[in-house]
Amino acid sequence: MAAPAHPPYTPIVRAGDWVIVSGQLGMKDGAIVPGGVRAQTQQAVINLKAQLATMGATIDDIAKTLCFLTDMDTFPTFNEMYAAGFGKARPARSTIGVKELPFGGAVEIEAWAFLPVAAKKPAKKKAAKKKAAAKKAVAKKAPAKKKAAAKKAGAKKVVKKSAAKKAAPKKSVKKSAAKKKK
Repeated sequence: MAAPAHPPYTPIVRAGDWVIVSGQLGMKDGAIVPGGVRAQTQQAVINLKAQLATMGATIDDIAKTLCFLTDMDTFPTFNEMYAAGFGKARPARSTIGVKELPFGGAVEIEAWAFLPVAAKKPAKKKAAKKKAAAKKAVAKKAPAKKKAAAKKAGAKKVVKKSAAKKAAPKKSVKKSAAKKKK
């Protein structure tokens, strides 16, 4: 049996637009799950999905997997469980037979997921754009309110002027009448 893996070990890293998941064994709670290749493959896929989730990726983002089996005679069982775990996702895949794996595992799955850095930013950009649009809308409403108030004020002035003009002829009529009396 191979010696247990010791640090340095990084289970997942981002490299630009790529999220790279180190080989995942069929381990749970620090031990290989019982049940052979079937159970180990199922658990390795669960572990792979969990690692991807830490970076905001899913199994559908995986472009390539590299799989290791300690016994190539178990490939049909491995393949069945791999297909079940990946659902409709079908990344490019290589499967290699190896002498042994860490912790006595029978299966290990490594994955490369493509998740553009820009793909994460639009949510933030959309929120910023919404805020900017809201500010513009408020800014547009404010002048519109001012214009409406100015229109009302202008209308009042027009009404006052009209009233003044109507009143003016009465005064001139009175003056004319006063002039006639003189």
